[in-house]
Amino acid sequence: MSVFDDLAGQDAAIAVLTRAAEASRTGTAGMTHSWLFTGPPGSGRSTAATAFAAALQCTGDEVGCGECEGCTLVLAGSHPDVETLASEVTTISVASVRELVSRAQATPTLGAWRVLIVKEADRMLERTTNVLLKAIEEPPPRTVWILCTPSPRDVLTTIRSRCRGLNLVIPTAEKVAELLVRRDGIDPERALIAARAAQSHVGAAKALATDPEARERREQNLRGAYGVRTTGDAVIAAKALVDRAEAQAKSTGSDRGEREEAELRRTLGLTPDERVPPQMQGQFKAIADAAKKRETRQKRDALDRALIDLLSFYRDVLIVQLNAGTDLVNMDFVSEIGEIADSLTAPRTIEILDQISLARERISANVAPLLAVEAMMVSLRR
Repeated sequence: MSVFDDLAGQDAAIAVLTRAAEASRTGTAGMTHSWLFTGPPGSGRSTAATAFAAALQCTGDEVGCGECEGCTLVLAGSHPDVETLASEVTTISVASVRELVSRAQATPTLGAWRVLIVKEADRMLERTTNVLLKAIEEPPPRTVWILCTPSPRDVLTTIRSRCRGLNLVIPTAEKVAELLVRRDGIDPERALIAARAAQSHVGAAKALATDPEARERREQNLRGAYGVRTTGDAVIAAKALVDRAEAQAKSTGSDRGEREEAELRRTLGLTPDERVPPQMQGQFKAIADAAKKRETRQKRDALDRALIDLLSFYRDVLIVQLNAGTDLVNMDFVSEIGEIADSLTAPRTIEILDQISLARERISANVAPLLAVEAMMVSLRR
């Protein structure tokens, strides 16, 4: 067993991190105090960061043994010297980064290092990144910073130049399927189909393999796009896709908001049906605002996942049109892909791919999701 077992297809990155963890024990060259982990969504940036933190805290004979107290505590998310900042909203706030920088000054209490992980560092605005700059430039002794982001360009040059870069690659579908079979006990055939449909995104592949609702959403989104022949069809399909994303976001986040409000009522001595006094309403409003921001983030993520599925669908159409001989991503939609490939030209398919990418950019730039998706769906008419 190793802390790196869940990193599918990342042999080169694992070798670098293992050498760095070994150097951290001996004090030899190879260990760096500031890291920038990059790679496309689903490549395992956060998993790699947690695994590296475990390897640094490992006390076993072999670095990253996965069995000692240090490894197990980090992997369980309960090691006192490993802290993770993850954004549940659209941006990481200045206050949360300042708090993390302040805690970074403390010396390790249980392990050999104090490890600070910032997931999705690309969600920091420039003023937020500047708060982090000095902490990364001159970290306290026995402190390690790990920033995770899709691309090095997603952070300021000043941050990038002070971190050691580690790039994770997209694993093959076969590697992801092997992980799902070994770790989650999923049927090999189902695991491979899910890994291909998720384009090797480990989290999405697991959801498709184990969650019937996730499979149903993907199928409805693809069939909705397949059925677009008129402008009316496009408007209906766009509304349905956005509604599914909203329903997914609400189902994911509503329970947490309700639990937080119930806990606050209990703390303040209020019964479930008791009217909130005016002097306490600000606390309940803060919970509601946070829940709304989380829902916005989850809705955008769900929409983006749906658009990525559409990109893969029309990528398959283009492969068939060009007779490229490459394996299709959506093996369960072969007949639909063939029909669309016969009804469109390759240049037209490329235009559609561009329109789907444009819709993703518009949504990330705060364009109303329904307007962006409607404009995209209209381009799918055939």
